[in-house]
Amino acid sequence: MPVFTRLRDARVRIRLRDARDAHPVTARTLRRAVHVLAAALVVGALLMPNTAPGLRPDRFTRIPAEAIIGAVLLLALPRRPRIVVAALYGAGIGVLTVLNLLDIGFTEYLGRGFNVVLDWGLLDDAQAYVADSMGSTAATAAAVGAVVLALLLVTVMALATVRLGDLLARHRVRATRGALIAGTVWVTCAALGVQISGVPVASDRAAGALKGQTRRVVDTLRDEAAFAQEARADTFGATPPDQLVPDLRGKDVVFAFIESYGRTAVEDPLIAPGVTRVLDTRTAALAKAGYHARSGWLTSATYGGSSWLGHSTALSGLWIDNQQRYRTVTSGDHLTLTKAFRKTGAWDTVGVMPGVRKAWPEAKWYGLDKVYDAFDLGYEGPRFSWSTMPDQYALEAFQRLEHGRKRDRPLMSEVILTSSHQPWAPIPELVGWDELGDGSVFGAIREAGRKSSDVIADSTESRREYGRSIEYSLTCLTQWLERYGTDDTVLVFLGDHQPIARVSGNGASRDVPVSVVAKDPKVLEKIDAWNWTEGLRPAKDAPVWRMSSFRDRFLTAYGSTPHPTEG
Repeated sequence: MPVFTRLRDARVRIRLRDARDAHPVTARTLRRAVHVLAAALVVGALLMPNTAPGLRPDRFTRIPAEAIIGAVLLLALPRRPRIVVAALYGAGIGVLTVLNLLDIGFTEYLGRGFNVVLDWGLLDDAQAYVADSMGSTAATAAAVGAVVLALLLVTVMALATVRLGDLLARHRVRATRGALIAGTVWVTCAALGVQISGVPVASDRAAGALKGQTRRVVDTLRDEAAFAQEARADTFGATPPDQLVPDLRGKDVVFAFIESYGRTAVEDPLIAPGVTRVLDTRTAALAKAGYHARSGWLTSATYGGSSWLGHSTALSGLWIDNQQRYRTVTSGDHLTLTKAFRKTGAWDTVGVMPGVRKAWPEAKWYGLDKVYDAFDLGYEGPRFSWSTMPDQYALEAFQRLEHGRKRDRPLMSEVILTSSHQPWAPIPELVGWDELGDGSVFGAIREAGRKSSDVIADSTESRREYGRSIEYSLTCLTQWLERYGTDDTVLVFLGDHQPIARVSGNGASRDVPVSVVAKDPKVLEKIDAWNWTEGLRPAKDAPVWRMSSFRDRFLTAYGSTPHPTEG
């Protein structure tokens, strides 16, 4: 078999040589074009930024130090070591390019770069999101395409550097002179700070990217140990049950998170008019029903996604901004705000989680006696993209299954609303609360709604539909309170994070609105010192706190006595 293979390869080489001899100009032009393409690929990869706004033509007109160093190294090596080093060097450039692309994607969707230690698991979530939004076929195609692209980048970069190494070796004298000139120009430009359009001509972008990734890994490993110790320390960890939230005894307390409800919804020129109109209208409607509200801002630990980081940060009093911190804290016994109510023994505790579709052991850490996931709420209607059911149905099911039941003691609830989850198409519409049934009524609404593919790639349409989804969620939640709330109902609702950069814009803050609503004036009097804005719409200059400070402020405001545990 090897003999036949060698004969076949020999025949192929002969044919290629004959073709070159028959068409020398074409062969020479093609060879030069491949050389130029290889050089462009390598230089382009070495200069590639890791953010979408950085992908500008002027970023690719610089001189990369890594290309000069690579050329000098390959010129100094004999043939076989040169091929091995060139292949490894090119493969490394390919891997760095993949990491840069991941950085771009994560920055656009989560407001931060890709963490090679923690974030591989989030790629599964990304595929699930695409499946929910665009269908399983699109998700599979996207996953296969991403893997093929990554492998192709690594392979092509390796082949390109090997080819360039051979080219340098064939023209060693001229290549050495060129590398010397390029190195001199680079050092001169770096020393003098020469720039074109505000961008330095001398670049060490690839080295900087590698250094950044390395620093991210080191910081992650260090943070793991430091945070584990921080999580063991708890201002209220040893507080006796009778000294936790005594000023809310007898109240039904609801903590509700609205997906992607961020500052952008209240301040963006395109989005804000509709959202603020709803906030003001619903403030007036609730006031007519006897409810009043105070509102402020919290700076979320996450952005664009990973909602569970926002939930856990708000309720634990710890800054949980990555998956490792989340795993660490949820595997311990740090006191959450929701668990504090359970610890008193004076409340039943329940979670309504329509976005949960698999085992959720974190319920124990949150201190929830009962959790209703996507399969427990009796919904038989259609899904709305990622959201398993409309918020209106989830709230009505919560009322039917728990909040509306007669019970011996009050209820503390954590409710996660999902209708404002990206891609914001199709969006549910309000129906009569008495018409909800098993949710089948939403079938026609789902069919008449927009397709996610019509919105997901258009920034203006995404912003417009995002605003509509927030209006829907706010209306559902406040109508539920108006319809089913009692004199003893206390509603605390907030956003988990800002929407993605396509909606909120690059460099947007991480602030989210937070409101406390109650009929009993004493409940709001307890937070007078917070200086929050009256009503559901926080003023632009209302206080801004880190989300991790909310738990301790809330517990303190309602009479809890600190009894710390040590780290």
